[in-house]
Amino acid sequence: MDNKKLPHSPKLKSVDIPLEASKSESNRALIINAISGNRSVIRNLSNARDTQTMLRLLSSEETTLDVLDAGTTMRFLTAYSILGEQPKILTGTERMQQRPIHILAKSLKQLGTKIKYLNEEGFPPLRIKPLEHQKTNRLSIRGDVSSQFISALLMIAPALPQGLSLELKGKVGSRPYIQMTLDMMRLFGVQSNWTNNTIEIAPQSYGEYPYVVESDWSGASYWYSFVALADEAKIKLLGLRQKSLQGDIAIVRIMNQLGVMSTFEDDGVVLEKIPHQEELEFDFSDCPDLAQTVAVVCGIKGIHCRMTGLESLRIKETDRIKALKKELKKFKIKLKEVEEGLWEVKSKYQPSEEIIAIETYDDHRMAMAFAPIMTRQPIIIHNPSVVNKSYPGFWEHVEMVTL
Repeated sequence: MDNKKLPHSPKLKSVDIPLEASKSESNRALIINAISGNRSVIRNLSNARDTQTMLRLLSSEETTLDVLDAGTTMRFLTAYSILGEQPKILTGTERMQQRPIHILAKSLKQLGTKIKYLNEEGFPPLRIKPLEHQKTNRLSIRGDVSSQFISALLMIAPALPQGLSLELKGKVGSRPYIQMTLDMMRLFGVQSNWTNNTIEIAPQSYGEYPYVVESDWSGASYWYSFVALADEAKIKLLGLRQKSLQGDIAIVRIMNQLGVMSTFEDDGVVLEKIPHQEELEFDFSDCPDLAQTVAVVCGIKGIHCRMTGLESLRIKETDRIKALKKELKKFKIKLKEVEEGLWEVKSKYQPSEEIIAIETYDDHRMAMAFAPIMTRQPIIIHNPSVVNKSYPGFWEHVEMVTL
């Protein structure tokens, strides 16, 4: 395992950072375009490994498609495969084969396709046969599971002979990601109707649309963290829009409370330090990928933080709650579930010259969430190349801001 020792840099250079394009937008655009027969030109695609894997597999004529560790790619391709002409086998890394997919597979089987698990029931690898006859156009799915299951079904819906009426049961998590999917589908010419907890999509065709992918708000969140934790910092993030389709733009609102002001300009957003509040309470149901970043910032700054909506973190690249608890403990920071579904961050952290090593658990967001601690004390990041999953240029950008 390789390691990366980060310099202790309490002050940051004032720089413009050319952020990676959004992985979430890129992967949706690629699936939508593939369903349409690749009628559109998609510009500014993400360089993230997940997106490059999606791009490669969509053009592959192989029977077996290896998604590596790309959860979005696995889920979107599972649904997309029922529209094909040949059976496909979808597989991935050891961790990917531990991530459940039975809820999505069950829905696809209800539509009429045949899916066989090749190892453990409910988990990849799985063999998918194309849909021959649609048995129903009405499905229900839990709203509190991965929104990627829901988005996968929505994107194939207009290509189904009978369309789809999808009922979201119970609490709906990551709602902005579902809305992003519908908004992107609309740009490509597909209409939908979301009333109460039911989304209806009639049979129709995707049209041509010259789509330009926005920079990634999830990746932006780590620079908000750097600015929040550094003694001095002013950073401009290029390619971000104030009116974004991405749910993780919520980081603007969160970080305004944690000590970062956002000023939008024509080509991006400028981040500057401001005083922070002493307490934060936030529901991460709609933006779970921000939770690690916020927990670290609050712990290091000694901000009392109460967090809900973390349920989906357990089925990500790693059990992120378990990983967070273990790594935060190294800094005398506790992440504790004080009642069911309510987590608190409590801190006794004091900066020191001690070099602390961070395990990343094959999770890109663990590496990037903890990296900004370099502004307070020396740290080592184990397996730093995990960032390639979503933000290959991250360490290069870290060097850009380091004095």
